[in-house]
Amino acid sequence: MAEIFALPTVVEKEIKALIKYGYYSSIDEVAKDAFRTLLYVKPDLRISAAIELYKEGEISLNKAAEMIGVSTIEFKDILANRGISRVVGARSREELRHGVEMIKKLRE
Repeated sequence: MAEIFALPTVVEKEIKALIKYGYYSSIDEVAKDAFRTLLYVKPDLRISAAIELYKEGEISLNKAAEMIGVSTIEFKDILANRGISRVVGARSREELRHGVEMIKKLRE
């Protein structure tokens, strides 16, 4: 998912200077560090990203909670506070049957 974007000339020069001086090995490393720092300084951005990834089905509820450093229950509260309803899917008959068979085997 490489997106290309333009940086102001002065920023580009600063990045190249940091790489040349040895602080970073590549522009990718600079970008990753800058993004991590941004999310640390503005934690609401991390929460928004986790919510979007969860809504899109890219990550589970548990993973979203882990991503922002809260419990699953706290993440559910965050969703509710933002007016986002969770869709809880029902298991198919086949999934239920399989689960029952697994339990039976474990009890043997």
